[in-house]
Amino acid sequence: MVKRGRIVAFFLLVLVVGSLIGFNTNKATSNIILGLDLQGGFEILYEVSPANEGDKITRDVLVSTVNALQKRANVLGVSEPNIQIEGDDRIRVQLAGVNDQSKAREILSTQAELTFRDYEDKEMLNGSDLVEGGAKQSFDEQGKPNVAIKLKDASKFKEVTQEIVGNAPYNQLVIWLDYEEGDSFQAEVSKEKPKFISAPNVDQVFNQTEVTITGNFTIQEAQDLANLLNAGSLPVKLTELYSTSVGAQFGEQALDSTVLAGIVGIAIIFLFMLIFYRLPGLIAVITLSTYIYLILQVFDWMNGVLTLPGIAALILGVGMAVDANIITYERIKEELKLGRSVRSAFKAGSRRSFATIFDANITTILAGGVLFFFGTSSVKGFATMLILSIIVSFITAVFLSRILLALLVESRWLDKKKSYFGVKKDEILSIEETDDDTIAPTKFDHVDFLKHRRKFFMLSTLLVVAGVIVLLVFKLNVGIDFASGTRIEVLADKSLTAEEIESEMSKLDLEVDDVVLAGENKDVGVARFIGVLEPQKIAEVKSHFNELYGSEPNVSTVSPTVGKELARNAMYGVLIASIGIIIYVSIRFEFYMALASIIALLHDAFFIIAFFSITRLEVDITFIAAVLTIVGYSINDTIVTFDRIRELNKKKKAKTIEDLQFIVNRSLQQTFTRSINTVLTVVIAVAALLIFGSSSITNFSIALLVGLVAGTYSSLFIAAQLWLIWKGKQLTKKKETASHVSDEPQV
Repeated sequence: MVKRGRIVAFFLLVLVVGSLIGFNTNKATSNIILGLDLQGGFEILYEVSPANEGDKITRDVLVSTVNALQKRANVLGVSEPNIQIEGDDRIRVQLAGVNDQSKAREILSTQAELTFRDYEDKEMLNGSDLVEGGAKQSFDEQGKPNVAIKLKDASKFKEVTQEIVGNAPYNQLVIWLDYEEGDSFQAEVSKEKPKFISAPNVDQVFNQTEVTITGNFTIQEAQDLANLLNAGSLPVKLTELYSTSVGAQFGEQALDSTVLAGIVGIAIIFLFMLIFYRLPGLIAVITLSTYIYLILQVFDWMNGVLTLPGIAALILGVGMAVDANIITYERIKEELKLGRSVRSAFKAGSRRSFATIFDANITTILAGGVLFFFGTSSVKGFATMLILSIIVSFITAVFLSRILLALLVESRWLDKKKSYFGVKKDEILSIEETDDDTIAPTKFDHVDFLKHRRKFFMLSTLLVVAGVIVLLVFKLNVGIDFASGTRIEVLADKSLTAEEIESEMSKLDLEVDDVVLAGENKDVGVARFIGVLEPQKIAEVKSHFNELYGSEPNVSTVSPTVGKELARNAMYGVLIASIGIIIYVSIRFEFYMALASIIALLHDAFFIIAFFSITRLEVDITFIAAVLTIVGYSINDTIVTFDRIRELNKKKKAKTIEDLQFIVNRSLQQTFTRSINTVLTVVIAVAALLIFGSSSITNFSIALLVGLVAGTYSSLFIAAQLWLIWKGKQLTKKKETASHVSDEPQV
């Protein structure tokens, strides 16, 4: 008898979830803060050094510097500046949505120490004598812009002006911004070091706190100086170690193209689930839609900054999130094929798939954690979204999906509708044909996955050797993230040529190392340079190409120090992730399975590296993100297979090599469909990113695609077969030991 109440509850729950998504998604998305790579802006990593000899960089000094930079960011009108201390002597500044990046860069790094000096450069007054926040832009009697400031002590200014007047004919009070030892007024007159603001004559003594600074200011220049003085001087010197800036049009284009990629990829995944899994596929579509909404909502609650890699992680997350549904649904289908009722198949499938899903997600979270710890800011954004995606997908796929399906199953409406789960009548065994040890038939029962294992081992060995030779000969086309230097990405309103880019760069006295064209219409030109451009040169480059093509180029610089650190951190990341996976799989399964998994993972990572070497694709920090994502994700299929091996081994205790071979081969046959389907959904997401996404993440998408293909191959033909060989040797050794003991004479 159909229990209509449960069906009604199902539709009410779907209605509630749908209403929640419909009414709140726009609100959540509108509140999310976009990163600088999506709305334009820049990021700089500063090295902090003492402003004066004998000073030390302490935590308090760093905090004071952050506060000063925060005030300057407020002056620039940046609503959500991200300024953080890193290590013992570094500060990272991220400003998104800045219109004039060159001016912002100058305002940030200018020390802004105002000093009043005599003709011989002796200091008479400095910034500490100014009233805090007392500077403002004003006008003189002729209507020329100037800066009005307030002094704390009128008597002190009186003493200064008395001394200046008494030094006739050199009665000039020279006003400096950021005076350094060796600067001189005489040099400034010849414009060798234009660091002074003005040098007014002082003909009388002033006993007042109101002072005006005059010069050849525009209104904007006077306003900027007043803002700088109000923000306060920096207590330290700042040196750029790493910087990246993104033009507003680049950000807008990247956002539009990547969102389109997400819509296309997710739509295809939804369609695949509906066609292949039917009713459970529909429930998967509902839970995946909920997953996307929850991700955006939680990110909004976290005040997270959404970056381009973050959107990529969200799209990838949909492909990964569907894995849990596929694993559960395939398990339910197996139980149905064994003649179980819909209710018992649902309960058994849900129970037996839980541990597999849990183990598979933990390994990916582990890789995401390593990425977050060792990655730069953009990679941290990817890692944050990846970890969040896995946690939310686990909740929606394991709990919401099962609640919805349980309501329909327990209603008894599906008791005679096994076809709704994608199971055909001729695939279902009768009760007489099954017992507790019966294994569900599959379409791949005739496939012997072990027959050619030696050939696959040989193929992998040859490919690895070839890959090593390729790496030794061609090496990697290392980007500036690891090699240091400058990278300029130009966006034009027409097709470009490498010669055109080189010609324009030569006009700026820049010698290009190499140029790569990208974009559908070759409208993006990427030029790399050896050496780090100075901020003034970067401003010149931005201005030149903005006038030429109507769009500011993206400019990234990496110092040799940071380049070495990024390379070292990348190696540490892969090593730590590998060790973590070995430990976890050893605890949950056994050491030989962990060892086989890691060899398969390193095999996958190596093929990504070798592929990039032979194709000469640029290796940057997002490449490392892709490798670590594959390290965390491609083990999923291996864990699914090992979980089935463990289960069959409990049913059929292996006593001979033949028993082991049967268990491994049967496990691969049974898990083959879910292995292909889980990887296929992620491949769909990656392919959408590759075809429709921003050119900024093209290499990232290619690395993921190569890793996914290699991961599927290694899961099927490397990991399980390695375990078989090692376990077979262990079994043989035990037999020999037992035989030796039994042959000893008994007393």
